[in-house]
Amino acid sequence: MSEAAHTPPRGRALAGLSLAALGVVYGDIGTSPLYAVKECFGGEYGIPPTVSNVLGILSLIVWSLNFIISYKYISQVMRADNRGEGGILALMALVRPKSSGASVHARRTLVALGIFGAALLYGDGVITPAISVLGAVEGLNVATPAFDHLVVPITVAILIALFAFQRRGTAGVGAVFGPLMLLWFLAIAALGLRGILLEPSVLRALNPWYAVDFFIRDGSQAFFILGAVVLVLTGGEALYADMGHFGKRPIRAAWFTLVLPALLLNYFGQGALLLRNAPAVANPFYSLVPPSLLIPMVIVASAAAVVASQALISGAFSLTRQAMQLGYSPRVTIWHTSSTEAGQIYIPQVNQALAVACVGLVLGFRSASNLAAAYGIAVTGTMAITSILFGAVARGLWHWPRWKAFGLAGLFLAVDLAFFSANLVKVTQGGWFPLVVAVAIFTLMMTWKQGRTILAGIMRENALPMDVFLADIGRRRPPRVPGVAVFLTSDPRGAPPVLLHHLKHNKVLHERVILLSILTEEFPQVREDERVRCRELGEGFYQVISRFGFMETPDVPRVVRSLADPAQDGPAVPVNLMQTTFYLGRETLIATGNHRMARWRKKLFIIMTRNAQPATAFFGLPPNRVVELGAQIQL
Repeated sequence: MSEAAHTPPRGRALAGLSLAALGVVYGDIGTSPLYAVKECFGGEYGIPPTVSNVLGILSLIVWSLNFIISYKYISQVMRADNRGEGGILALMALVRPKSSGASVHARRTLVALGIFGAALLYGDGVITPAISVLGAVEGLNVATPAFDHLVVPITVAILIALFAFQRRGTAGVGAVFGPLMLLWFLAIAALGLRGILLEPSVLRALNPWYAVDFFIRDGSQAFFILGAVVLVLTGGEALYADMGHFGKRPIRAAWFTLVLPALLLNYFGQGALLLRNAPAVANPFYSLVPPSLLIPMVIVASAAAVVASQALISGAFSLTRQAMQLGYSPRVTIWHTSSTEAGQIYIPQVNQALAVACVGLVLGFRSASNLAAAYGIAVTGTMAITSILFGAVARGLWHWPRWKAFGLAGLFLAVDLAFFSANLVKVTQGGWFPLVVAVAIFTLMMTWKQGRTILAGIMRENALPMDVFLADIGRRRPPRVPGVAVFLTSDPRGAPPVLLHHLKHNKVLHERVILLSILTEEFPQVREDERVRCRELGEGFYQVISRFGFMETPDVPRVVRSLADPAQDGPAVPVNLMQTTFYLGRETLIATGNHRMARWRKKLFIIMTRNAQPATAFFGLPPNRVVELGAQIQL
């Protein structure tokens, strides 16, 4: 629901939601201090930690955080909510032809960009757990080199336990996520303050001139350092995507009162340490920790990394469900892990794929520094696409003047592309991984969408206009048997092929026949009083259209039961589920037709169709009440 539909939270309610937001929204960006400063001075960049370099990079970090996160996302992009929900797919759904003023071709281009941005987020979802947990566990190396050979095995063990836990849901531990991240942010703020007190002159980096001077002095090397600076921005998309869970005000309150100050204090603390002790560049975060607290800090950091990973994994589940409801993904198995929170879901197929990919990344890259090379591409690519979609929504949906909409979006895009360009040099060093993941997922999603569009067109051609069909039923008067038959059809405008096949072969109809269409809207949730529309067609036939938002899972038995309620919109239909038969079509697809689709994509679509979750399970139908009728279709 839109935030405007409710009274904005205040007082204790605001504090409670802000605390909860810490555990879900800010885990990713909150663990960036583990590796961001280290990557700016170490590895491939080789920037020596001189006074001017430290102040220049810190100034870049400060103003990047404030421009990208505080201004772009918190202040502007979060205004683009789809009935209270955020995220790149929710933003993409706002770009509609009639409301946005965009041409059909322009909208297709924007939709394709949105889908590719969503595909990039899967790459982010794979890398985040790996780099966050690995960066936390690497603190053992600072304690003693004897732990060096244990870092990778411990990281793999934590990741395996994390993914194994997913089937239990986040409800059981959700209450501790917020307090745990509160402890984390207070701890990193205290460590940063300790470092600043040792070298207060580091605060000069608040002056943006040091960032400008850094570029003037170091030129191209300073430009490419943006590929490491972007690591401090990795949670921007996450806070926008999770907006619907908490609302704008709690997310903004948590950012400005705790998260931003804690991050800045820690980054300045690490910079201050480097000014006094240049060899600490090997791991400036853990070098801030007093030796007696090192092991406890590794434990806290590992727990925070698990929280950050949990948020990205849950986000991948939600993203998959949104893509499925919007028609870009096959049906998958969705388990609801909470009886009260609809957003808490578990998708086994996605969980298994993420687990294998994360463990493979850790075993392949073996250090957070190596993984950092793969990280920036996914983050910056998604940021740039969000800027483009934001401009389209501001111009078309909000009717901003062209100079304002495209000027602001252009400013965002210029900064995003600067970060993206700086990361392109990482492609051969690991940046290829999220790109390969994104291209593969994008291909799957667009192939599924095109295949379903072609299939829907074929089904429309084989359907019969309802008025013609009902007139024929009136003339022929086929035998009727007691009970209710429900025919699921994607096109409510005609008699579905499965009904025609049933009548042709069985030569009988039920007393009451319901033609049920499940439609997915381009907004997150549908109000219950708008869920079902029933219309009597005559001859014992009823047309039922049930609408669901792209963040909802259709429940067909519940829809059918609701038809007996006299208060629902339309004639009441007496329905007893134990005397109701559900008819589904099962198509056998053959890649020999002449429809405009590459043969390899037809074969890919057929494979995806065969592996999709059966409609019986997806729609929650009682298996012993389902009849499937098959047909061969040439694509």
